[in-house]
Amino acid sequence: MNTQLTVERARFNMVEQQIRPWEVLDQEVLDLLFAVRREEFVPAQYRDLAFVDMEIPLADHAKAGETMLAPRLEARMLQELAVRPGDRILEVGTGSGYMTALLAKRGGHVHSVEIVPEFSAQAAARLDAHGITNVTLEVGDAARGWDRRAPYDVIVLTGSVPVLADAFQRSLNPGGRLLAVVGEAPVMEARLIVCAGSGACNALGLFETCIPALRNAPQPERFVF
Repeated sequence: MNTQLTVERARFNMVEQQIRPWEVLDQEVLDLLFAVRREEFVPAQYRDLAFVDMEIPLADHAKAGETMLAPRLEARMLQELAVRPGDRILEVGTGSGYMTALLAKRGGHVHSVEIVPEFSAQAAARLDAHGITNVTLEVGDAARGWDRRAPYDVIVLTGSVPVLADAFQRSLNPGGRLLAVVGEAPVMEARLIVCAGSGACNALGLFETCIPALRNAPQPERFVF
């Protein structure tokens, strides 16, 4: 069988069998999953797993938790954020650059911060190969916020945090949306926080999930008896 046909069939099955059943019904999001070729953002040695419902290591030597999110979670996050043309976006955790590419295709400009220099450099090469230029990649620790490019219309954390730093909400424009997975394994919740203006924000619990934590994520205070 033609290899390209096999790849396209696998992509179609990913969308129809994994992503659509997970309540991702926004046609623009679904179309984007066909336009931005996920397999080209997966490390070469794992490319055969590009459409599998799993987290994929970002490198052979990657530490625990240094993975691409599962496809259905990437798509659901993108849908819930309702990214609009012109949106100024902060992504915490560049990873492979795939989510960065999806955000860039929908928004105005993406500021993406990655704590591992190697991953940031690899993502830059992949984005460049796809002609995606409305992205600024930076190396740093943004687990507690990244206000140097604030304010933002959209903020997304691609790793979980036991506690969500207040700095993220303060970095939102009125009407801005923040999506983060909050909690500790095995109980975590994806939350959408919308800034109503004047520092007031509304939080909505979306769904339960469990994903690796961001490096240096803030920890809850522990009671000592």
